[in-house]
Amino acid sequence: MRYLFFLLSIFCVAFSSCNYSKRDVVVYNAPEGEALNDKYKVAVNGIDIPVYNVRICTEDIQGRHRAGRVAFADSAFDITGFAYFDLIKGPVKISVTVDDLIATAKILPSSFGIIPTIKGKTLTFEVTKPQNITVEINGDHIRSLHLFVNPEETDIPDPNDPNVIYFGPGLHEIASVNVGDNQTVYIAGGAIVRGIMPEDDSVRKPSFVLNGKSITFRGRGIFDQGLIPRMKARQTMSVTVDRFTLEGVILCNSSVWTVALRDCNNVHIDNIKIFGHRANSDGIDITACIDVLVENCFVRTWDDLIVVKTLRGVTQDARHIHVRKCVLYNEIAHALSIGAEITRNVEDVLFEDCDIIGDHGREWTLRIYHTDAATVRNVRFENIRIEESVQFASLWINTAMWSTDDSRGHIENVVFKDITVNNSGYPLHKEFEFLGYDVDHAINNVLIDNVVINGRKVTEEDIKRNPLIGSWASKDGIVINDFVNDIIVR
Repeated sequence: MRYLFFLLSIFCVAFSSCNYSKRDVVVYNAPEGEALNDKYKVAVNGIDIPVYNVRICTEDIQGRHRAGRVAFADSAFDITGFAYFDLIKGPVKISVTVDDLIATAKILPSSFGIIPTIKGKTLTFEVTKPQNITVEINGDHIRSLHLFVNPEETDIPDPNDPNVIYFGPGLHEIASVNVGDNQTVYIAGGAIVRGIMPEDDSVRKPSFVLNGKSITFRGRGIFDQGLIPRMKARQTMSVTVDRFTLEGVILCNSSVWTVALRDCNNVHIDNIKIFGHRANSDGIDITACIDVLVENCFVRTWDDLIVVKTLRGVTQDARHIHVRKCVLYNEIAHALSIGAEITRNVEDVLFEDCDIIGDHGREWTLRIYHTDAATVRNVRFENIRIEESVQFASLWINTAMWSTDDSRGHIENVVFKDITVNNSGYPLHKEFEFLGYDVDHAINNVLIDNVVINGRKVTEEDIKRNPLIGSWASKDGIVINDFVNDIIVR
């Protein structure tokens, strides 16, 4: 009897794992006439999913650097694909087909534990919950496929509501849209909204200007600013809002900062996806904001991915900022950072439970980059998994081209805890850099707790003091100068 029950259990598990229903997903048709990606064919539970083209940074490192110059920013790029659907009930089966035989494939982040099955030119795998996935085939980490598995969408706004700015399925164009108190911008699944130049192209208004109280920007569709040249750069959205929600949308090709928050309070950003290939195309800039939660997002941009600042002219400090459960692909600058511009205090910032699946930049993966006079305190980098990093972590006080204050500032109470770096053959050039400015503008109280770099746990013996700012004793270990005090490694 027990043996029959055991066989029946195996049969039920096997049957249920193959019983994928089309009712368990929502797939959105691409707008008619939209040119789709021809490298990848994707299906979920047997339903074909549109794969959209998106610009990403070129593989050539010099080309990526050229994209930092305005004259080359619109030509130095490559193309890859992304697709999206909503998951009602898991597990679901995803298949990806390419033109060539698949020799190797990785599903990133590795922490998701998804192992594909490869057969010829097709790979398949299961997804059980909403998550942002990257598929790397035959080692092509630049033109990898990005799959966005959204949660089921609820409480869809009424398109006839006068407080809703509604973009339904199809193609749309906007120059600049003002959004005020109690309004919602909604971009439906299957919609592509393109930012275009206004009639007076000397006016550099963002594509969306959100200013007021209780504003929401959400949906499952795409906003694309690729038609706006870098010479005429404007932000995708500028946000100065008390109680702001940003959820679900895909934001592509911003000509400068994508999500620019400034003097905001009570912000929730959830499950957005950002691509940016041009100079200064930051992902999310949290500038002088209080009480901010960013979670479940995907960001792949040329410049800083998620960054906290307090630019000159802001009206408040930056406090109580929490970034968690994000998947990040760093092209040239910083993945998770504070600075450069810090003219008012920044405190109580937590970056946690994030996966950094790529970092091919010239800057640091994790950084506090302090070029002005305020104090940065109580910052935690925790439970972060890094699959590629050129330069791992930096705390830095000095002058730079972004400095606007005459004097320098302070960094104190910083934690790096439960962090792994597994480069898998990709070169890690530098591990830690902690450089204070002088005796009165120092870095104080740093804890490094259970940080493992390529299988080796960082210890107190890794501290290497070098009194000359900007010079290096070694690429390995914790390189510090004389203006760094009270480091604990455990």
